[in-house]
Amino acid sequence: MISRRSALIAMGTVALAGGGALMLGRGPDYEDLTVALWSHRDPAAFMGLVHYATLAANSHNAQAWRFRQTAEGVAILPDMGRALPAADSDHHHLYASLGCAAENLMLAAGATGRSSAMEFATDGDGRIEIALGQTGSRDVLFDAILERQCTRSDYDGRPVPGSDLGAMQAAARVPGCEVVLIEDRVKIEQILELVLAANTAQVSDPAFVAELKSWLRFNARAAIETGDGLYSGCSGSPSLPTFLGRIMFGAFFKPDAENDRYARQVRSSSGIAVIVSEHDDRAHWVQAGRGYQRFALKAAALGIRHAHVNQPVEVPSVRRELQSLLGLGDRRPDLVLRFGHAEPMPRSLRRPVRTVIAA
Repeated sequence: MISRRSALIAMGTVALAGGGALMLGRGPDYEDLTVALWSHRDPAAFMGLVHYATLAANSHNAQAWRFRQTAEGVAILPDMGRALPAADSDHHHLYASLGCAAENLMLAAGATGRSSAMEFATDGDGRIEIALGQTGSRDVLFDAILERQCTRSDYDGRPVPGSDLGAMQAAARVPGCEVVLIEDRVKIEQILELVLAANTAQVSDPAFVAELKSWLRFNARAAIETGDGLYSGCSGSPSLPTFLGRIMFGAFFKPDAENDRYARQVRSSSGIAVIVSEHDDRAHWVQAGRGYQRFALKAAALGIRHAHVNQPVEVPSVRRELQSLLGLGDRRPDLVLRFGHAEPMPRSLRRPVRTVIAA
């Protein structure tokens, strides 16, 4: 997603050779903005609920959602203008992202003592309807919303204790989906083979490359101006002027380099988690997003990092291979994550809440 890659490998060396003065840091404003964004609001107010919802994971940080206040509570609608037709041709990740936002919103409502009940309306593009009541209770996962992040770096290889794995798996259990955990190194290598096969197909696809490039933010200024997309600093890549970043992206975003990076990162991880849903429809994609968000929040609460390696579920032929490898039958593998221990990375930005409110 929920999202994900930056192809700026080795750019620092090349950019320095061509003129280090062009290199841009995060800038004095970026960290201040992230600190202000990733902070508490009043969840009793509608805008406060939406604030927490927008801090959810979402594919390419495209933020393809809109929020509407209703008589019963809140509706979350897809923003198809921010869809990803190349990476997410069936809009699976988009609806999973809506599920992530819904989970955050319901956790925020519970923090004020309100209950919440969610339904997926299937008419048109579909939407999530959340009815808010008066008898809810606080879930400890709410406290992890400001700590969660996708950490796109190498991990240190340390195993995650079994008690923590069980807690993450239990937290992610929502109706219609579950988490399959893989720690066996042989099985991890088999999944890695599928990651690399799907990654090769995507990086070799001009439409996919063009779409990804349009969502990359090569420096803090670009990330601040848009409030969305994949900022290079969040992946540990050097900041570059946009014109230079696009040139370097074209030069370095190649299957072999990307595959080397993913192989290293997967092998440095403690294990793989696969979110699996019972049925392959939009309502269950939403549930998969909810399950993933809860998994990610529990991991954050335990000090465990994670990142997406969703390539095998984004390429249909490879998804079927993963389905078979895991013995899932007709159940769909929705999202693939690696998890382990690492230092935190810079946080991503979001658009202002007022810009995602629907009439």
